[in-house]
Amino acid sequence: MKLVTAIIKPFKLEEVRDALTSLGVHGMTVTEVKGYGRQKGHTEIYRGAEYAVSFLPKIKLEVATESALADKVIEAITNAARTGQIGDGKIFVQSVERALRIRTGERDNDAL
Repeated sequence: MKLVTAIIKPFKLEEVRDALTSLGVHGMTVTEVKGYGRQKGHTEIYRGAEYAVSFLPKIKLEVATESALADKVIEAITNAARTGQIGDGKIFVQSVERALRIRTGERDNDAL
């Protein structure tokens, strides 16, 4: 099993969700986060004063999936989230040792 974590632009969330749903992904966790990478924030003007925004709003998606489906999940997220502009995000993949559905006691792939 794999845990795919993606940091994407907020306005791309629905496109990514639709792409994952079409693959048969049944669930995901979505968190609103702030951060920066090479983009290093930007400047904005508010009431005539310029100020720096160091942390940009992003969406963090977490999807637990079977190992065989992980590459398709990564490809779907990449294609749906890409704008070609700086700040499109990153995807991280980690191995999952064990999974357990609390309600039924199902384990590993059956728990996903």
